[in-house]
Amino acid sequence: MIPRYSRPQMTTIWEPANKFRIWFEIEAHAADKLAELGVIPTQSAKLVWEKGDKPYTQDRIDRIDTVEAEVKHDVIAFLTELSEQVGEEARFVHQGMTSSDVLDTCFNVQLTQATDILLEDMDKLLAALKKRAYETKDVPCMGRSHGIHAEPVTFGLKLATFYAEFKRNRDRLVAAREEIATCAISGAVGTFANIDPSVEEHVAAKLGLKPEPVSTQVIPRDRHAAYFAVLGVIASSIEHLATEIRHLQRTEVREVEEFFSKGQKGSSAMPHKRNPVLTENLTGLARLVRSMAIPAMENVALWHERDISHSSVERNIGPDATVTLDFALMRLANVVENLVIYPERMDEILNQMGGLVFSQRVLLTLTQYGVSREDSYRIVQRNAMKVWNREGDLLSLLKTDEDVTAKIPTDKLEALFDLGYHTKHVDTIFTRVFAD
Repeated sequence: MIPRYSRPQMTTIWEPANKFRIWFEIEAHAADKLAELGVIPTQSAKLVWEKGDKPYTQDRIDRIDTVEAEVKHDVIAFLTELSEQVGEEARFVHQGMTSSDVLDTCFNVQLTQATDILLEDMDKLLAALKKRAYETKDVPCMGRSHGIHAEPVTFGLKLATFYAEFKRNRDRLVAAREEIATCAISGAVGTFANIDPSVEEHVAAKLGLKPEPVSTQVIPRDRHAAYFAVLGVIASSIEHLATEIRHLQRTEVREVEEFFSKGQKGSSAMPHKRNPVLTENLTGLARLVRSMAIPAMENVALWHERDISHSSVERNIGPDATVTLDFALMRLANVVENLVIYPERMDEILNQMGGLVFSQRVLLTLTQYGVSREDSYRIVQRNAMKVWNREGDLLSLLKTDEDVTAKIPTDKLEALFDLGYHTKHVDTIFTRVFAD
């Protein structure tokens, strides 16, 4: 990803220094177990750590790149440079292993490292949503269906809805991390013919992974498909919340607004503009992350025990999906934390349509006074349509409708237009959402 949409703590995971460090640890831990099994000399395994356990400086990385330019194989280039560090005893490195053992295990380590950051991001976003939800728990605002006024909700309830959605996403991400955290040290075509399965178990334990039950020559890519699919779902939820904010910031609505800092400018041409640029940006980034789920799914169908058609895909989507999602989650958390909320405007909009939002309650009350549902609907709707045509407010019109007044006493009718009726169970919902 370009620096504009990247955070250093995530990009570091995908830099060559971290990748080669993980490769080294895979090889060194495998050598330790091979020495314990008597396959290689104990002293040789010790020398791998003593001479090879150094930072992967730019000079070392450049050397690996130089070798790879000649041999056209990244793992061989890595092993060549390592042998230059370790010396003659390096001949015992990579015993019985194949390149995929290193590449696949490393990729899964990087994905788990990235996921740990994403989980921290999710926690920050959830904390922001919870804080703002409780702040606005009792702030009434218009609920909409099809973009049209429906019935009252509270803004806190809106945010609680998104909190619950992202809590589900966090659970999905935990499960995705669990599924992706596997290790394969099984050798060519995955039969362990030239390396004992206990080596895989040892390396897995050292790296915080689990042995892959059956790895052919690669770790099965359905795991990765599921992982990137979860990232895509999280991205969709980011867009869901971003779209809500964008709609509510429209000039005609203006119930909320992204924080507009001093000195910020919204348009090169129109000095008055205050645009929802952050949430628009998040909508775009969400599209990008989602787009990476499809190639991950197409990677599942590899030829026989392995091919490398997945490799070029993963070298791109691994960094790009996690770096982009990390940036997007942190940007969204910041948007929520600093969101400007206008309760007065929410109240103004609630009263904008002359009481139409109470139509269902009138309908239901008529049925309780003995009117059929069909007739009740017809009576309320004909009055509601007059409100749409700016011929009065709903309560006043209903008070002049004999079909209504013949059934519902005036005091009962007026009581139906109580906003609190619609928010009486907000506490119950909050208890459900935030019970943990």
